[in-house]
Amino acid sequence: MTFQKNDGAPGTPAILASQVQQAVWFMGALVRVRASGENTAGCLDVLEHKGERGYSSPLHRHLAEEETFFVLDGELRVEVGGEAHAAGPGAVAFLPRQLPHAFVVTSPQAWFLTVHTPGGFDRFTLAVGTPATGTTTMPPEEPWPDQAALAAMAKSYGIEILGPPLAP
Repeated sequence: MTFQKNDGAPGTPAILASQVQQAVWFMGALVRVRASGENTAGCLDVLEHKGERGYSSPLHRHLAEEETFFVLDGELRVEVGGEAHAAGPGAVAFLPRQLPHAFVVTSPQAWFLTVHTPGGFDRFTLAVGTPATGTTTMPPEEPWPDQAALAAMAKSYGIEILGPPLAP
């Protein structure tokens, strides 16, 4: 089987082998960019998250992208529009652009996908994260990024940080 990386031209398929997919430690979890905006001509990103209880995002909003969560294992609490929702295996949460939201892993571990449409969130994840090469064990003392620096970085990617991370 031949694997093809999209050249960015509209209408070009992307078949991405695992060896071309990047992985980073991102705010305390292992995140793999399964498909990037670069690979999909900017149409979408697909990120796989594996995190332990407490892995969370700050309250934020995306100015240009929708974000959809697909929970494969474990449980999240997704807060959106001022309401909290439990999301367990099989749950899907669609979060429209510009709507403040956050998530936190509430089970001992969780495994989920996020799809960002259009693509672009992957670039923020890779810029903030620490490369994870050949390991599924989190490095010791993986710190949460400085909040002011994270907010400034996020702003440059069209994301506004509105509040602190959620607690489980």
